[in-house]
Amino acid sequence: MRVLLKLSGEVLGGPQGMGLDAETLSRFAGILGKIAKDHELAIVTGGGNIMRGKATKGLDRAKADQIGMMATVVNCMTLEQHLIAQGTPACAMSSVKSLACRYDIIEARALLAKHTVVLIAGGTSNPYFTTDSAAALRALELKCDLLVKATKVDGVYDADPAKNPDAKRYETLSFDEVLAKNLGVMDLTAMILCKENGLQLRVCAVDSLEDFNAVLSDNKRSTLVRL
Repeated sequence: MRVLLKLSGEVLGGPQGMGLDAETLSRFAGILGKIAKDHELAIVTGGGNIMRGKATKGLDRAKADQIGMMATVVNCMTLEQHLIAQGTPACAMSSVKSLACRYDIIEARALLAKHTVVLIAGGTSNPYFTTDSAAALRALELKCDLLVKATKVDGVYDADPAKNPDAKRYETLSFDEVLAKNLGVMDLTAMILCKENGLQLRVCAVDSLEDFNAVLSDNKRSTLVRL
C-alpha cells in the first residue's frame, strides 16, 4: 500500500514541541523505517516546532508562511538523516528552492516504488495554504492509496477530549459529515481535495504508529473518513 503520512512539526520537537529533539527524531526514524518495509511511505511534515506562519504576529502573512515553509525543509532534512542513519533509504524533497532535492512527481513515485521514504517539504509552495492541504495534494499527486494524519488523539471527536471528558469518538465518518459538523479534522481545502478525489483518510494518535497495520485496519485505533 502506498501511504502518505502527515506529521505535525510539534511531534519532532519532543516533549516541549519546540525545536528538534534528537531522541524523538531517532525514535520516529525507527518507527517509520519499520512502516517503510511493508508499505510505500511518503511523509509531509508541518513546521510548527520552528515557525508557524499563521500564528506569527508582526510579520507579513505571506512572508511568515514562506518562513514556515523553510521550517518544514529543516524538519524533513533532519528526519531524512535520522532514517538513513538507521539504514532506511530516504530522500527529502522540497517544493521550494532549498538544499533539499527538488520535488518532482515522477521521481518521487519512482523512489516510493523502491520503498525509499520520500519526505516532502515546502508545503504547497504557496502562502495561505496549510501543510494539511499540502498533504492531501501530494497524496493525490503520488497516487497514494491512503492519507494518514497522526495527531495527539486516537481519532476524530466531536469536541476536544482533553477539555471535554464526554466528547464522542467516531470510528467512521463520511467527508460530508466532517464538513457539516465542522469537526476540524483537516482544513477545508484538504477535506474537499480528499472528497472530490475519493482519497480515504485515517486519523490516529502519533503513539499508535508503532503498530501501523492496526492503524490501517482497526477503527478502534483510528478513525476512517471516506466517501
